[in-house]
Amino acid sequence: MHGISLFLTSCLVTSGTITAAREIIFPPVVGRAETLYPRPYDGQAPIQPLQTSLSSHAAQPDEDDVSLETDAIGGLASFAHLPYVPCFSSLADDQIDRYDIAILGAPFDTATSYRPGARFGPHGIRDGSRRIRGYHSWNVYTGQNPFSEWAKIVDCGDAPLTFFDNTVALKQLGKAHKIISGRQASNVSVSKVPRILMLGGDHTTTLAALRSTIDHWGVVNVIHFDSHIDTWNPNRIGGGVSEYAAVNHGTFLHIAHEEGLISNDSSIHVGIRAPLSSRRYDLANDAQCGFDIITARDIDDIGVKGIIKRIKERVGDGKVYISVDIDVLDPAFAPATGTAEPGGWTTRELLSIIDGLSGLKVVGADVVEVAPAYDNTGETTCIAAAEVARSLLTLMVDVPVAAQDT
Repeated sequence: MHGISLFLTSCLVTSGTITAAREIIFPPVVGRAETLYPRPYDGQAPIQPLQTSLSSHAAQPDEDDVSLETDAIGGLASFAHLPYVPCFSSLADDQIDRYDIAILGAPFDTATSYRPGARFGPHGIRDGSRRIRGYHSWNVYTGQNPFSEWAKIVDCGDAPLTFFDNTVALKQLGKAHKIISGRQASNVSVSKVPRILMLGGDHTTTLAALRSTIDHWGVVNVIHFDSHIDTWNPNRIGGGVSEYAAVNHGTFLHIAHEEGLISNDSSIHVGIRAPLSSRRYDLANDAQCGFDIITARDIDDIGVKGIIKRIKERVGDGKVYISVDIDVLDPAFAPATGTAEPGGWTTRELLSIIDGLSGLKVVGADVVEVAPAYDNTGETTCIAAAEVARSLLTLMVDVPVAAQDT
Protein backbone atom coordinates (compact mmCIF):
# COMPACT_ATOMS: atom_id res chain seq x y z
CA MET A 1 0.00 0.00 0.00
CA HIS A 2 2.87 2.41 0.84
CA GLY A 3 4.42 1.66 -2.57
CA ILE A 4 1.17 2.51 -4.39
CA SER A 5 0.78 5.73 -2.39
CA LEU A 6 4.33 6.80 -3.22
CA PHE A 7 3.76 6.03 -6.90
CA LEU A 8 0.59 8.11 -7.06
CA THR A 9 2.22 10.96 -5.13
CA SER A 10 5.15 10.86 -7.51
CA CYS A 11 2.83 11.06 -10.51
CA LEU A 12 1.04 14.04 -9.03
CA VAL A 13 4.25 15.88 -8.24
CA THR A 14 5.83 15.10 -11.61
CA SER A 15 2.83 16.06 -13.70
CA GLY A 16 1.77 18.97 -11.59
CA THR A 17 -1.96 18.22 -12.01
CA ILE A 18 -4.46 15.59 -10.97
CA THR A 19 -5.62 15.31 -14.56
CA ALA A 20 -2.18 14.34 -15.81
CA ALA A 21 -1.81 11.67 -13.14
CA ARG A 22 -5.22 10.26 -13.97
CA GLU A 23 -4.27 9.98 -17.65
CA ILE A 24 -1.15 8.08 -16.69
CA ILE A 25 -3.09 5.52 -14.66
CA PHE A 26 -6.27 5.42 -16.77
CA PRO A 27 -5.42 6.25 -20.42
CA PRO A 28 -8.37 7.71 -22.35
CA VAL A 29 -10.20 5.38 -24.74
CA VAL A 30 -10.54 7.18 -28.04
CA GLY A 31 -13.67 6.52 -30.11
CA ARG A 32 -15.18 3.94 -27.77
CA ALA A 33 -18.58 5.61 -27.60
CA GLU A 34 -18.81 5.76 -31.39
CA THR A 35 -17.90 2.06 -31.62
CA LEU A 36 -20.32 0.83 -28.97
CA TYR A 37 -23.20 3.18 -29.69
CA PRO A 38 -23.39 3.73 -33.45
CA ARG A 39 -27.10 4.45 -33.50
CA PRO A 40 -28.51 6.32 -30.46
CA TYR A 41 -27.29 9.74 -31.58
CA ASP A 42 -27.97 9.44 -35.34
CA GLY A 43 -29.31 12.70 -36.67
CA GLN A 44 -28.89 14.46 -33.35
CA ALA A 45 -26.72 17.45 -32.54
CA PRO A 46 -23.38 16.72 -30.85
CA ILE A 47 -23.52 16.60 -27.09
CA GLN A 48 -22.29 19.90 -25.63
CA PRO A 49 -20.21 20.13 -22.44
CA LEU A 50 -22.38 20.47 -19.37
CA GLN A 51 -22.29 24.01 -18.01
CA THR A 52 -23.45 24.18 -14.43
CA SER A 53 -22.72 25.74 -11.08
CA LEU A 54 -23.54 25.05 -7.47
CA SER A 55 -26.03 27.89 -7.46
CA SER A 56 -28.04 26.31 -10.29
CA HIS A 57 -28.61 23.20 -8.19
CA ALA A 58 -30.02 25.27 -5.37
CA ALA A 59 -32.85 26.65 -7.49
CA GLN A 60 -36.04 24.60 -7.24
CA PRO A 61 -38.28 24.29 -10.32
CA ASP A 62 -41.91 25.30 -10.24
CA GLU A 63 -44.50 22.55 -9.90
CA ASP A 64 -45.66 23.16 -13.48
CA ASP A 65 -42.15 22.53 -14.81
CA VAL A 66 -41.49 19.08 -13.32
CA SER A 67 -42.12 15.89 -15.30
CA LEU A 68 -44.15 12.88 -14.15
CA GLU A 69 -42.67 10.35 -16.57
CA THR A 70 -42.34 6.86 -15.09
CA ASP A 71 -38.95 6.00 -13.65
CA ALA A 72 -37.39 2.60 -12.98
CA ILE A 73 -39.31 2.11 -9.73
CA GLY A 74 -42.77 3.61 -10.06
CA GLY A 75 -45.65 2.95 -12.38
CA LEU A 76 -47.84 -0.08 -12.94
CA ALA A 77 -45.96 -3.33 -13.50
CA SER A 78 -46.14 -3.66 -17.25
CA PHE A 79 -43.09 -5.19 -18.90
CA ALA A 80 -40.34 -2.55 -19.18
CA HIS A 81 -42.90 0.21 -18.51
CA LEU A 82 -44.51 -0.44 -21.89
CA PRO A 83 -48.00 0.93 -22.51
CA TYR A 84 -50.82 -1.41 -21.52
CA VAL A 85 -53.39 -2.25 -24.19
CA PRO A 86 -56.66 -4.12 -23.35
CA CYS A 87 -56.12 -6.63 -26.14
CA PHE A 88 -58.98 -8.91 -25.05
CA SER A 89 -61.52 -6.11 -25.05
CA SER A 90 -64.63 -6.49 -27.17
CA LEU A 91 -63.98 -3.07 -28.66
CA ALA A 92 -63.45 -2.91 -32.41
CA ASP A 93 -59.93 -2.74 -33.84
CA ASP A 94 -60.20 0.95 -34.60
CA GLN A 95 -60.98 1.64 -30.92
CA ILE A 96 -57.86 -0.11 -29.58
CA ASP A 97 -54.29 1.10 -29.99
CA ARG A 98 -52.52 -0.91 -32.65
CA TYR A 99 -49.24 -2.70 -31.99
CA ASP A 100 -46.64 -4.81 -33.77
CA ILE A 101 -45.38 -6.92 -30.86
CA ALA A 102 -47.43 -7.82 -27.81
CA ILE A 103 -46.22 -9.03 -24.42
CA LEU A 104 -48.61 -11.70 -23.14
CA GLY A 105 -48.55 -13.30 -19.70
CA ALA A 106 -49.54 -16.96 -19.30
CA PRO A 107 -50.18 -17.65 -15.58
CA PHE A 108 -50.29 -21.47 -15.85
CA ASP A 109 -48.44 -24.16 -13.89
CA THR A 110 -50.82 -27.08 -13.42
CA ALA A 111 -48.90 -29.27 -15.88
CA THR A 112 -45.62 -29.28 -13.99
CA SER A 113 -43.93 -32.48 -12.83
CA TYR A 114 -41.95 -31.13 -9.86
CA ARG A 115 -42.22 -27.74 -8.15
CA PRO A 116 -45.28 -25.58 -8.94
CA GLY A 117 -45.29 -21.77 -8.90
CA ALA A 118 -44.71 -20.71 -12.51
CA ARG A 119 -48.23 -19.27 -12.64
CA PHE A 120 -46.65 -16.27 -10.95
CA GLY A 121 -43.90 -16.11 -13.55
CA PRO A 122 -45.44 -13.28 -15.63
CA HIS A 123 -45.70 -11.14 -12.50
CA GLY A 124 -42.12 -11.95 -11.50
CA ILE A 125 -40.66 -11.23 -14.94
CA ARG A 126 -42.47 -7.90 -15.12
CA ASP A 127 -41.10 -7.03 -11.68
CA GLY A 128 -37.66 -8.03 -12.91
CA SER A 129 -38.05 -5.67 -15.86
CA ARG A 130 -38.60 -2.52 -13.79
CA ARG A 131 -35.03 -1.42 -14.47
CA ILE A 132 -35.65 -1.62 -18.24
CA ARG A 133 -36.78 1.56 -19.95
CA GLY A 134 -37.27 2.01 -23.66
CA TYR A 135 -35.13 5.09 -24.10
CA HIS A 136 -32.34 3.51 -22.05
CA SER A 137 -32.07 0.11 -23.73
CA TRP A 138 -29.19 0.42 -26.18
CA ASN A 139 -27.29 -2.87 -26.04
CA VAL A 140 -23.60 -2.22 -25.35
CA TYR A 141 -22.65 -5.29 -27.42
CA THR A 142 -24.99 -5.09 -30.40
CA GLY A 143 -25.70 -1.36 -30.54
CA GLN A 144 -29.44 -2.11 -30.86
CA ASN A 145 -32.50 -0.93 -28.95
CA PRO A 146 -35.65 -2.98 -29.66
CA PHE A 147 -37.86 -0.16 -28.37
CA SER A 148 -36.49 2.34 -30.89
CA GLU A 149 -37.05 0.30 -34.05
CA TRP A 150 -39.98 0.01 -36.46
CA ALA A 151 -42.17 -2.01 -34.08
CA LYS A 152 -44.64 -0.61 -31.57
CA ILE A 153 -44.41 -2.88 -28.52
CA VAL A 154 -47.14 -3.07 -25.86
CA ASP A 155 -48.11 -5.20 -22.88
CA CYS A 156 -51.45 -6.98 -23.22
CA GLY A 157 -51.46 -8.20 -19.63
CA ASP A 158 -52.19 -11.82 -18.73
CA ALA A 159 -54.49 -14.24 -20.48
CA PRO A 160 -57.37 -15.09 -18.13
CA LEU A 161 -56.81 -18.81 -17.49
CA THR A 162 -58.66 -21.23 -15.25
CA PHE A 163 -56.49 -23.17 -12.79
CA PHE A 164 -58.98 -26.02 -12.41
CA ASP A 165 -58.72 -27.64 -15.84
CA ASN A 166 -55.56 -27.84 -17.95
CA THR A 167 -57.44 -28.59 -21.15
CA VAL A 168 -59.69 -25.57 -20.81
CA ALA A 169 -56.80 -23.31 -19.74
CA LEU A 170 -54.73 -24.20 -22.81
CA LYS A 171 -57.73 -23.52 -25.04
CA GLN A 172 -58.18 -20.16 -23.31
CA LEU A 173 -54.51 -19.36 -23.90
CA GLY A 174 -54.77 -20.39 -27.53
CA LYS A 175 -57.77 -18.12 -27.96
CA ALA A 176 -55.89 -15.25 -26.33
CA HIS A 177 -53.02 -15.73 -28.80
CA LYS A 178 -55.40 -15.72 -31.75
CA ILE A 179 -57.20 -12.58 -30.57
CA ILE A 180 -53.92 -10.70 -30.12
CA SER A 181 -52.42 -11.83 -33.44
CA GLY A 182 -55.78 -11.37 -35.17
CA ARG A 183 -55.80 -7.60 -34.75
CA GLN A 184 -54.29 -5.35 -37.39
CA ALA A 185 -50.70 -4.38 -36.72
CA SER A 186 -49.50 -0.82 -36.29
CA ASN A 187 -46.81 -0.87 -38.98
CA VAL A 188 -48.66 -2.63 -41.81
CA SER A 189 -45.81 -1.85 -44.21
CA VAL A 190 -43.90 -4.63 -42.44
CA SER A 191 -46.68 -7.08 -41.63
CA LYS A 192 -50.39 -6.83 -40.96
CA VAL A 193 -50.08 -9.47 -38.24
CA PRO A 194 -48.62 -8.67 -34.77
CA ARG A 195 -46.17 -11.02 -33.11
CA ILE A 196 -46.21 -12.20 -29.50
CA LEU A 197 -43.59 -12.54 -26.77
CA MET A 198 -45.12 -14.73 -24.08
CA LEU A 199 -44.14 -14.72 -20.42
CA GLY A 200 -44.85 -18.08 -18.78
CA GLY A 201 -46.10 -20.05 -17.05
CA ASP A 202 -44.83 -23.60 -17.24
CA HIS A 203 -43.51 -24.83 -20.57
CA THR A 204 -46.81 -26.40 -21.64
CA THR A 205 -47.91 -22.90 -22.59
CA THR A 206 -45.61 -23.02 -25.65
CA LEU A 207 -47.97 -25.60 -27.19
CA ALA A 208 -50.80 -23.05 -27.23
CA ALA A 209 -48.46 -20.48 -28.79
CA LEU A 210 -47.41 -22.86 -31.57
CA ARG A 211 -51.03 -23.76 -32.28
CA SER A 212 -51.64 -20.08 -32.94
CA THR A 213 -48.37 -19.34 -34.74
CA ILE A 214 -49.10 -21.76 -37.57
CA ASP A 215 -52.23 -19.80 -38.54
CA HIS A 216 -50.17 -16.80 -39.70
CA TRP A 217 -46.61 -18.00 -40.12
CA GLY A 218 -46.95 -21.63 -41.10
CA VAL A 219 -44.70 -24.42 -39.83
CA VAL A 220 -41.79 -22.99 -37.82
CA ASN A 221 -38.33 -24.10 -36.80
CA VAL A 222 -38.09 -24.18 -33.02
CA ILE A 223 -34.99 -23.12 -31.09
CA HIS A 224 -35.59 -24.62 -27.67
CA PHE A 225 -33.34 -23.43 -24.81
CA ASP A 226 -33.81 -25.87 -21.94
CA SER A 227 -32.12 -28.39 -19.71
CA HIS A 228 -34.77 -30.99 -20.69
CA ILE A 229 -35.70 -32.24 -24.17
CA ASP A 230 -39.50 -31.95 -23.60
CA THR A 231 -40.26 -34.37 -26.46
CA TRP A 232 -41.16 -37.29 -24.24
CA ASN A 233 -43.84 -39.54 -25.66
CA PRO A 234 -47.14 -38.71 -23.88
CA ASN A 235 -47.94 -42.42 -23.72
CA ARG A 236 -44.82 -42.94 -21.61
CA ILE A 237 -44.78 -39.72 -19.56
CA GLY A 238 -48.14 -38.88 -18.02
CA GLY A 239 -50.25 -40.83 -20.48
CA GLY A 240 -49.99 -43.92 -18.35
CA VAL A 241 -52.07 -42.07 -15.77
CA SER A 242 -54.69 -40.51 -18.02
CA GLU A 243 -55.10 -38.81 -21.37
CA TYR A 244 -55.54 -35.56 -19.47
CA ALA A 245 -52.17 -35.98 -17.74
CA ALA A 246 -50.41 -36.76 -21.03
CA VAL A 247 -50.33 -33.06 -21.93
CA ASN A 248 -47.64 -31.58 -19.71
CA HIS A 249 -44.45 -29.52 -19.74
CA GLY A 250 -42.35 -32.55 -20.72
CA THR A 251 -44.43 -33.73 -23.67
CA PHE A 252 -45.61 -30.56 -25.41
CA LEU A 253 -42.97 -30.65 -28.17
CA HIS A 254 -43.86 -34.24 -29.02
CA ILE A 255 -47.50 -33.17 -29.31
CA ALA A 256 -46.52 -30.15 -31.40
CA HIS A 257 -44.70 -32.49 -33.77
CA GLU A 258 -47.68 -34.84 -33.99
CA GLU A 259 -49.95 -31.89 -34.81
CA GLY A 260 -47.61 -30.75 -37.59
CA LEU A 261 -46.82 -27.38 -35.98
CA ILE A 262 -43.02 -27.59 -36.21
CA SER A 263 -40.50 -28.63 -38.83
CA ASN A 264 -39.46 -32.26 -39.11
CA ASP A 265 -35.73 -31.68 -39.54
CA SER A 266 -34.82 -28.08 -38.66
CA SER A 267 -35.46 -27.63 -34.94
CA ILE A 268 -32.89 -27.77 -32.17
CA HIS A 269 -32.55 -28.09 -28.40
CA VAL A 270 -29.89 -25.91 -26.76
CA GLY A 271 -28.38 -26.38 -23.28
CA ILE A 272 -29.65 -29.93 -22.64
CA ARG A 273 -28.22 -31.71 -19.59
CA ALA A 274 -31.06 -33.37 -17.64
CA PRO A 275 -31.13 -37.17 -17.28
CA LEU A 276 -33.23 -39.20 -19.72
CA SER A 277 -35.91 -41.67 -18.71
CA SER A 278 -34.67 -44.20 -21.27
CA ARG A 279 -31.12 -44.80 -22.44
CA ARG A 280 -31.94 -45.01 -26.16
CA TYR A 281 -35.65 -44.50 -26.78
CA ASP A 282 -35.83 -40.87 -25.67
CA LEU A 283 -33.11 -39.75 -28.08
CA ALA A 284 -34.50 -41.78 -30.98
CA ASN A 285 -37.97 -40.36 -30.37
CA ASP A 286 -36.52 -36.86 -30.08
CA ALA A 287 -34.87 -37.18 -33.49
CA GLN A 288 -38.19 -38.32 -34.98
CA CYS A 289 -39.76 -35.16 -33.58
CA GLY A 290 -37.31 -33.14 -35.71
CA PHE A 291 -34.72 -32.03 -33.16
CA ASP A 292 -30.97 -31.92 -33.01
CA ILE A 293 -29.27 -31.42 -29.62
CA ILE A 294 -26.64 -29.06 -28.26
CA THR A 295 -25.77 -30.06 -24.71
CA ALA A 296 -24.77 -27.70 -21.92
CA ARG A 297 -21.19 -29.00 -21.92
CA ASP A 298 -20.77 -28.44 -25.65
CA ILE A 299 -19.96 -24.87 -24.75
CA ASP A 300 -16.71 -26.13 -23.21
CA ASP A 301 -15.63 -27.59 -26.56
CA ILE A 302 -16.94 -25.19 -29.20
CA GLY A 303 -17.61 -22.03 -27.20
CA VAL A 304 -20.35 -19.46 -27.62
CA LYS A 305 -19.54 -18.77 -31.27
CA GLY A 306 -19.60 -22.47 -32.09
CA ILE A 307 -23.04 -22.86 -30.54
CA ILE A 308 -24.38 -19.85 -32.44
CA LYS A 309 -23.00 -21.31 -35.68
CA ARG A 310 -24.64 -24.69 -35.09
CA ILE A 311 -28.01 -23.12 -34.30
CA LYS A 312 -27.98 -20.95 -37.41
CA GLU A 313 -26.92 -23.83 -39.63
CA ARG A 314 -29.73 -25.98 -38.22
CA VAL A 315 -32.64 -23.56 -38.62
CA GLY A 316 -31.38 -21.99 -41.84
CA ASP A 317 -33.52 -19.36 -43.54
CA GLY A 318 -36.84 -20.62 -42.18
CA LYS A 319 -39.19 -18.85 -39.81
CA VAL A 320 -38.19 -19.37 -36.20
CA TYR A 321 -39.94 -19.63 -32.86
CA ILE A 322 -37.62 -19.31 -29.84
CA SER A 323 -38.62 -20.79 -26.50
CA VAL A 324 -36.43 -20.16 -23.45
CA ASP A 325 -36.94 -22.27 -20.35
CA ILE A 326 -35.12 -20.33 -17.65
CA ASP A 327 -33.74 -23.61 -16.29
CA VAL A 328 -31.28 -23.60 -19.19
CA LEU A 329 -29.33 -21.45 -16.73
CA ASP A 330 -27.48 -23.05 -13.86
CA PRO A 331 -29.41 -22.89 -10.54
CA ALA A 332 -26.70 -20.52 -9.31
CA PHE A 333 -28.03 -17.97 -11.79
CA ALA A 334 -31.69 -19.01 -11.89
CA PRO A 335 -32.80 -20.79 -8.71
CA ALA A 336 -36.46 -19.86 -9.20
CA THR A 337 -37.66 -22.60 -11.51
CA GLY A 338 -39.71 -25.76 -11.29
CA THR A 339 -37.09 -28.39 -12.14
CA ALA A 340 -33.60 -27.02 -11.58
CA GLU A 341 -30.70 -29.00 -13.08
CA PRO A 342 -27.07 -28.41 -11.98
CA GLY A 343 -24.39 -27.82 -14.59
CA GLY A 344 -26.05 -25.13 -16.69
CA TRP A 345 -24.88 -21.93 -18.33
CA THR A 346 -24.24 -18.53 -16.87
CA THR A 347 -26.57 -15.65 -17.65
CA ARG A 348 -23.80 -13.99 -19.66
CA GLU A 349 -23.33 -17.09 -21.83
CA LEU A 350 -27.05 -17.39 -22.55
CA LEU A 351 -27.43 -13.71 -23.44
CA SER A 352 -24.35 -13.87 -25.68
CA ILE A 353 -25.83 -16.80 -27.59
CA ILE A 354 -29.26 -15.20 -27.97
CA ASP A 355 -27.77 -11.89 -29.10
CA GLY A 356 -25.64 -13.83 -31.58
CA LEU A 357 -28.74 -15.15 -33.35
CA SER A 358 -29.33 -11.84 -35.12
CA GLY A 359 -30.43 -12.25 -38.71
CA LEU A 360 -32.89 -15.07 -38.03
CA LYS A 361 -36.56 -14.66 -38.95
CA VAL A 362 -38.02 -14.77 -35.44
CA VAL A 363 -41.83 -14.69 -35.57
CA GLY A 364 -42.56 -15.49 -31.93
CA ALA A 365 -40.88 -16.27 -28.63
CA ASP A 366 -41.39 -16.99 -24.95
CA VAL A 367 -39.63 -17.07 -21.59
CA VAL A 368 -41.10 -19.73 -19.30
CA GLU A 369 -40.75 -21.75 -16.09
CA VAL A 370 -39.98 -18.78 -13.85
CA ALA A 371 -41.33 -19.56 -10.37
CA PRO A 372 -40.68 -16.45 -8.23
CA ALA A 373 -41.40 -18.17 -4.90
CA TYR A 374 -38.00 -19.89 -5.15
CA ASP A 375 -36.05 -16.77 -6.06
CA ASN A 376 -33.64 -15.01 -3.71
CA THR A 377 -34.05 -11.55 -2.24
CA GLY A 378 -32.08 -10.06 -5.12
CA GLU A 379 -34.64 -11.36 -7.67
CA THR A 380 -31.80 -13.02 -9.58
CA THR A 381 -34.00 -15.25 -11.72
CA CYS A 382 -36.66 -12.65 -12.50
CA ILE A 383 -34.09 -10.05 -13.51
CA ALA A 384 -32.32 -12.61 -15.74
CA ALA A 385 -35.62 -13.62 -17.35
CA ALA A 386 -36.49 -9.99 -18.06
CA GLU A 387 -33.12 -9.45 -19.71
CA VAL A 388 -33.62 -12.58 -21.83
CA ALA A 389 -36.99 -11.15 -22.89
CA ARG A 390 -35.34 -7.88 -23.94
CA SER A 391 -32.84 -9.82 -26.09
CA LEU A 392 -35.68 -11.80 -27.67
CA LEU A 393 -37.47 -8.56 -28.53
CA THR A 394 -34.29 -7.38 -30.23
CA LEU A 395 -34.28 -10.50 -32.43
CA MET A 396 -37.96 -10.04 -33.26
CA VAL A 397 -37.41 -6.51 -34.60
CA ASP A 398 -34.04 -7.28 -36.17
CA VAL A 399 -35.46 -8.96 -39.29
CA PRO A 400 -38.97 -7.81 -40.23
CA VAL A 401 -40.99 -10.74 -41.58
CA ALA A 402 -44.35 -10.57 -43.30
CA ALA A 403 -46.92 -13.21 -42.36
CA GLN A 404 -47.91 -15.69 -45.05
CA ASP A 405 -51.47 -14.40 -45.14
CA THR A 406 -50.68 -10.69 -45.59
